[in-house]
Amino acid sequence: MARIERPPDPELEEDEEQFVPPPPEPAVVHGSTNSLDDADVPHSLRISAAWSWRLIVVGCIGYVGLRFIGMVSVVVIPLAIALLLTALLGPAVGWLLRLRLPRSLATFLVLICGLGAVAGTLTLVVNQFIDGLPQLTEKASAGVRQIQDWARTGPLHLSDHQVDQAIDSAQNWINDNTSSLTSTGISTATTVFELLTGLLLVLFSTFFFLRDGRKIWRFIVRLFPVNARWSLADAGDASWATLGAYVRATVLVAFIDALGIGLALVLLDVQFPFPLAALVFLGAFVPIVGASVSGAVAVLVALVTKGWVVALITLGAVILVQQIEGHVLQPLIMGRAVALHPLAVIIGIACGVVLAGIIGALVAVPLIAVLNTGIRRLSRRRPEIPPDAVVVTAGGE
Repeated sequence: MARIERPPDPELEEDEEQFVPPPPEPAVVHGSTNSLDDADVPHSLRISAAWSWRLIVVGCIGYVGLRFIGMVSVVVIPLAIALLLTALLGPAVGWLLRLRLPRSLATFLVLICGLGAVAGTLTLVVNQFIDGLPQLTEKASAGVRQIQDWARTGPLHLSDHQVDQAIDSAQNWINDNTSSLTSTGISTATTVFELLTGLLLVLFSTFFFLRDGRKIWRFIVRLFPVNARWSLADAGDASWATLGAYVRATVLVAFIDALGIGLALVLLDVQFPFPLAALVFLGAFVPIVGASVSGAVAVLVALVTKGWVVALITLGAVILVQQIEGHVLQPLIMGRAVALHPLAVIIGIACGVVLAGIIGALVAVPLIAVLNTGIRRLSRRRPEIPPDAVVVTAGGE
């Protein structure tokens, strides 16, 4: 009798079970119609109708799901952030577990170190901005006056009224788009109490996801029918691996972007090089769009502080870093982690901005990547197991 040896999963605790694939179900043979009346309907119309009502059901369920998520967004947004942090910090917890540290202690140490790094970076960035804000404001006003003078005396030959009207239009456009981007993301956190609640929820959720994430997922899988458990567990494990690879690849690409642009700002002696590099790092978490927008901010700061020549050199450095990211880093690093077409990324970011503002832009691409991996795994055929095979689990039973 053939035996299929299944190696033990080192990440499972002793009291946890491993899901094994059930034997393949026999093929169901049935006719193409249920009644003689259906036989008079063209085959193509029957197929179209079958697809149509199924798509309507799926669309209705998706609409209700989105409305429900919108109603509880104050809970969903912190949980989404906690999942991203868990995917980022999970390898560090696994490394400490291999050093024989207790799971709770390892999770606590990783979370505390992560919070310390984030708090220290934000404190340094804010302090540098506060120290140089008066000088930056003064130079920004001078830069705006130079632009106004160039618009009047340069090749455009605009009148004072036209210049003022253009400035007012630009200011109104910025205000309108800023409010549209941030209103959805912070509409559920308009009070200090809600902000603190969301922060605490992120911390507690991240801690328990890091410590008991596998147990939580196994509990969810057991709620489904037995025949679906193996497929769901397999799809969930693959999706989580994709999310972890995406987050780590994004952090690496963002760090390289920030390092390249930050070095250029230091060499050009542009004000606020570290805060601007930190802004580039954070902006890189929104693929394609974020790094470009944060790089444009660096160019504007160079323009108002150092003039046109340095601004043009900074623009060249930003473009060079973006080209290296798009043609080298993204295919080499991100392409191995997430196989998504750039059009899917752009559409996902646009939909995320419309539905949830800045938070939607941050979670859109990892959500698409996870769904892509999970659906691909669920659509795979079950592995063929010989009828006389015996499945041996980690416990040898």
